[in-house]
Amino acid sequence: MTAGTQQRLFEATLKLAGSRGLAGLTVDEIAAEAGVAKGTVYYNFGSKDGLIDALLRYGVGQLAERLRAHSDAPDPVAGLESLVDEGLAFAAEYQGFSQILVSELWRTPGQWHETLTLLREEIISIVKQQLQRVADAGRLPPDVRISMLAGALFGTLLVVALDWQAFQPQRSRAEVRDGVLQLVRGYAR
Repeated sequence: MTAGTQQRLFEATLKLAGSRGLAGLTVDEIAAEAGVAKGTVYYNFGSKDGLIDALLRYGVGQLAERLRAHSDAPDPVAGLESLVDEGLAFAAEYQGFSQILVSELWRTPGQWHETLTLLREEIISIVKQQLQRVADAGRLPPDVRISMLAGALFGTLLVVALDWQAFQPQRSRAEVRDGVLQLVRGYAR
């Protein structure tokens, strides 16, 4: 399957899931929206569940790639700001994906919980690495638990991004980023 076909399936699934959620989607609807044959979906993924699993992995892979690209700034705090800003940009571009992440991550037990647990860890590890850079620069108190702060920052980023898109779209991304970073700035020196 080409990257273009995968991107079309990703976007089609997000468009349809945004209005009805994942459970109500059919392969027929996703294939039609993406402009591919239903057989293409079954051949490459085996089932709707296989498609959703692959698309969750694909979406998180895109997010992870974008976050990693912004995490090597010389100033670790500036790198953290860039990482949060890029997370917000991704959430604005793929609002449906953010909705799916929030709804499926905290659904217990969710159909894609195992996949999302692994994917969450991938994103959290990127955030942890950046926070560790901030700590190594002496800009966090020594008693801050990096892994807990990383989880809190990721969760805050997701929820605030959705709140921004749904209820405060007039706010600039920079303004929203600064709001998210208040969590860390309370700790950072």
